[in-house]
Amino acid sequence: MFFSDEDTIAAISTPLGVGGIGIVRLTGKDSVSIVQNLFTPAKQKNLTTLKTYRVVYGFITDPFSGETVDEVLVTCMKAPASYTKEDVVEISCHGGMTPLRKTLELVLKSGARLAEPGEFTKRAFLHGRIDLSQAEAVLDLIHSKTDESRRIAMEQLRGGLSEKITSMRNRLVEVCANIEAHIDFPEDEIETATYDQVCASLQQMKAKLKRLLGTYEEAKFFREGLSTAIVGRPNVGKSSLLNMLLKKDRAIVTDVPGTTRDVIEEYLNIDGLPLRIMDTAGIRHVEDIAEKEGVRRSLDSIQRADLVIAMFDRSEALRNDDHDIIKKVMNKNTIIVLNKCDLSSRLDISDIRSSITQDWIPILNISATRGDGLDELKAAIVDSCLKDWKEEREGVVISNIRHKTAIEHTIASLRRAEHLLKESQPLEFLALELRDALDSLGEIVGVVTKEDILNKIFSDFCIGK
Repeated sequence: MFFSDEDTIAAISTPLGVGGIGIVRLTGKDSVSIVQNLFTPAKQKNLTTLKTYRVVYGFITDPFSGETVDEVLVTCMKAPASYTKEDVVEISCHGGMTPLRKTLELVLKSGARLAEPGEFTKRAFLHGRIDLSQAEAVLDLIHSKTDESRRIAMEQLRGGLSEKITSMRNRLVEVCANIEAHIDFPEDEIETATYDQVCASLQQMKAKLKRLLGTYEEAKFFREGLSTAIVGRPNVGKSSLLNMLLKKDRAIVTDVPGTTRDVIEEYLNIDGLPLRIMDTAGIRHVEDIAEKEGVRRSLDSIQRADLVIAMFDRSEALRNDDHDIIKKVMNKNTIIVLNKCDLSSRLDISDIRSSITQDWIPILNISATRGDGLDELKAAIVDSCLKDWKEEREGVVISNIRHKTAIEHTIASLRRAEHLLKESQPLEFLALELRDALDSLGEIVGVVTKEDILNKIFSDFCIGK
């Protein structure tokens, strides 16, 4: 179905459920008139003549039956001083589902259409209030799980990344214009000094982009969460560790091997780092169909995880299943945890050290039931993925795979352009590479856009934002 950007759209913008307040939001040229027809102010107020950023108390009334639907506050934000740069009206209802849905139903009957996911923010982008990277930051801010991930999103929303990318694009436009001027007027030879200046500019831009690219691997953890799998054979204490880290009984703990048969996921905040932690089924050779599927999913979690916590029972000697687990985690970012340090040790640590090939893998002693060693484990988790974060955090960072890919394409184009320049190749080829670099940078902020990219970005939003 074709939807026009000229339509007036509406949606419930607050989470569904019971709450003190729920908001129905509209944007578009008919927003004010639609609400005016449904709204009975407590005092004589006309929304069409109301100044922007004014709130009016009154009631939503069904114009078809005359029934009073809810007691509300109506806020008018008139173009262009609004989120979308169109007229925006928010109806603050009581937070139950019935008044919200009834109010939305009347708004839709009166001429608005239901907004698509992210359509409010998409309009803000299309009308030039924010660029594409800032629009993505809105979603990152909504989904931020720690203060650090919130700070990164806010920095991008306030235009930190946009300013950096725009500055580089402007410099690249100057270089490109210089080259294309010589293409248009071939009788004017390029001086050696000009060649040197262009080369220096390309090298400087590459260096800046590489520094920005270098922040991605660590910054992405704050956007997506550090995927962490707790693995080990049955009954070594994986579920107990999950419960201790979460400080609640999330996973069932029993002495029966194979109690956990599926991957349990939870989010945890460790020093500002959002951890997507997975308690997995015990890994061992089994014949039971259900437990075998659980083991398969555990092995799959090892492959998908950014970090693996390999757990072993310190009160028992290593078994064959333990040795198999060590082999499976050796190519991953791994922390080895020896559980049950509160019991007598029967495990020879030299057996583990002789089995691992990387000397840097930390080996920690903990008690998942008493909490011994948990602070050291948390520090090791942060250090394993964010060793240089404090140094790299000084300035703008990128945490979005789309931005990373665009920067990689830009660097590749600049590298090819530099090679063409040094080899004295035709300037037309050089100009093509510079244009490609410009387009790649433009994709980050939305100067260059593709419909499928826009649809993908805004489809991840909730309806009403």
